[in-house]
Amino acid sequence: MPVVLVANPKGGVGKSTLATHIAGYMASRGHAVMLGDIDRQQSSRLWLGLRPSQARQILSWEASEDGSVVRPPRGTTHAVIDTPAGLHGSRFKEALALADKVLVPLQPSIFDIYATRDFLDKLLANRHAGKTQIALVGMRVDARTLAADRLREFVSGLGVPVLGELRDTQNYVQLAARGLTLFDIAPGRVQRDLEQWQPIIDWLDA
Repeated sequence: MPVVLVANPKGGVGKSTLATHIAGYMASRGHAVMLGDIDRQQSSRLWLGLRPSQARQILSWEASEDGSVVRPPRGTTHAVIDTPAGLHGSRFKEALALADKVLVPLQPSIFDIYATRDFLDKLLANRHAGKTQIALVGMRVDARTLAADRLREFVSGLGVPVLGELRDTQNYVQLAARGLTLFDIAPGRVQRDLEQWQPIIDWLDA
């Protein structure tokens, strides 16, 4: 069962947006998807509660009371795990051990950049025999800004693939409020955003 872990120790970088959209994409492909949430804020679980019954089903992967990951629902073929800020220690190692791929969202802020640098070092040191694939995604990026240029300069020397940049748009906010993703609505309404997602999709499907 492919498991995608969405992680970054910095809060507010877009982990839940990324995790819910990955789950939404997998569901749109007809997979039996589960979305796990080991963040105490339970943003992804809240999003699942908003998801309309007519949308493609995404199951919830329950965590124990201490936030540790337990067995996925029977029949699940694909899984996405949303993680909390400050993920470390045994919870970090437990979540990483489950993952086939780790996607790290990163915003163009100096604070996010430095926090992510240390986290990537830890990821690369702890992944299992180099088998876990790791990639970055720029979140809420305005391509015309100096901050975006700084972000590109930072990621160019990491040795970790950067799959692309997702723009700051109300599409994500409005869809989240309805328990939906870009992959649940008519493509023509969100074509620009879907184009930005294509490299991420290619990486997920590889």
